[in-house]
Amino acid sequence: MKSYFAIIASAIAALSGCGESADARYDAGYSDGYAEGYNTTLRIRATMVRGDWNDKEYSRGYGDGRSQGVSDALAKKDR
Repeated sequence: MKSYFAIIASAIAALSGCGESADARYDAGYSDGYAEGYNTTLRIRATMVRGDWNDKEYSRGYGDGRSQGVSDALAKKDR
């Protein structure tokens, strides 16, 4: 019985560290925001995003990416 408990405890401990890092969540938000900003500005298409607004890293990345996407789209329009 002790070994069974040890295996379960080890599995839980190993899996508790799983999940996206703050950098990965920021990057996902940046990518979503960039695509949405670029595509919407150029009226290419609607863009599906993860939309994890409760995650501060995702939201921060989304805002940064959207700003850059809009900026790049406007620069492309001006050419």
